[in-house]
Amino acid sequence: MRVRLITAAVTLSVALGGTVLAAPAAQAAAHRAPVATVAKAAAPGFNVGGIWTLYQSNAWNATLSVTQDAQGNLTGIARTGSATTGTIEQGFVDGSYVSFVIAWNNGTKGRYIGSRGADGRLSGVASQVGSPSNQATWYTTWTF
Repeated sequence: MRVRLITAAVTLSVALGGTVLAAPAAQAAAHRAPVATVAKAAAPGFNVGGIWTLYQSNAWNATLSVTQDAQGNLTGIARTGSATTGTIEQGFVDGSYVSFVIAWNNGTKGRYIGSRGADGRLSGVASQVGSPSNQATWYTTWTF
């Protein structure tokens, strides 16, 4: 019985001591001067700027003229044949991923989501905005 009481007293003492010691440490941390942090924008993983062709599994191919800014945002135009047929909007590069929407002159929009493979080429899935079951795969032969 005496051993149990001593064990209980030691356990209680350690528990209380831990609580008492934890409070000064927390108070000391609260009194430290705040550390200034600067948010740094992550650089895009690669640059897709330039003129390149996007090949789709449904036989629709488009030549894109893309501009990419320092934050990875994409803008540009898409051509099928000699006429401008679409505008690139809502585009970005993030790490190894690329995403953009092409607003086509016929009123439809295509969402292109893909990634850069180990070979440097882009590939992914395209779907019609508002009709996600209308899909095609796509790829580039250009390397980035």
